Amino acid sequence: MANLLTRMKDIIVADINEALNQKETQNPIAMLNQYLRECERETEKAGKLVGRQVKLRDEFAREYSEAIQLAEKRKHQAEVASSAGETELYQFAAAEQQLYEERAKRLKASLTEVTAQLSELERKHEEMKRRVKDMQIRRMELMGRENVTRANLQMNQVLEADSSSTKSFAKFKEIEGYLDRLEQKVKSTFFSSTIDERIAQLEKEQEK
Repeated sequence: MANLLTRMKDIIVADINEALNQKETQNPIAMLNQYLRECERETEKAGKLVGRQVKLRDEFAREYSEAIQLAEKRKHQAEVASSAGETELYQFAAAEQQLYEERAKRLKASLTEVTAQLSELERKHEEMKRRVKDMQIRRMELMGRENVTRANLQMNQVLEADSSSTKSFAKFKEIEGYLDRLEQKVKSTFFSSTIDERIAQLEKEQEK
């Protein structure tokens, strides 16, 4: 049973790949457009991740700044308490000062790491955008080449037309024949009506 399912899966995958290959052969520009859209979506996703990293960096920076300020505040309070002989208050302020200094140290290390990671992400994101732009320009060049090639093929079919085999030429001949027959019919009708009028005029003149 497992072997049968595996074979069926392989057959389906092979059929899909064949269909994709045929589609690519028939319309390579369409396949290129699809690939570019996928690259653009991935670049957009990467941009959002970079934005999240920027926010995280800013949060670390705020937390670090706050820890530094609190440590300085507790340091000043500890000095005031020590000068006033408030031992218990001094010990509390000094302990708080040490806690905030340790927090600031940890936050500084995290901020440095996050900032470095952000720089690398921004560099890679810019590289992605540059490559997508290069591919878009390359696509325009290929589309221009394809358009010229198709136009030349169509024009050559007309310019190199052979009178014995070209449908367009045969169509012109058919129309020319139709116009010739129509002109003969008009001339014949005009000539008949003209003769009748002329004979009638001659008869009147003879009677006089």
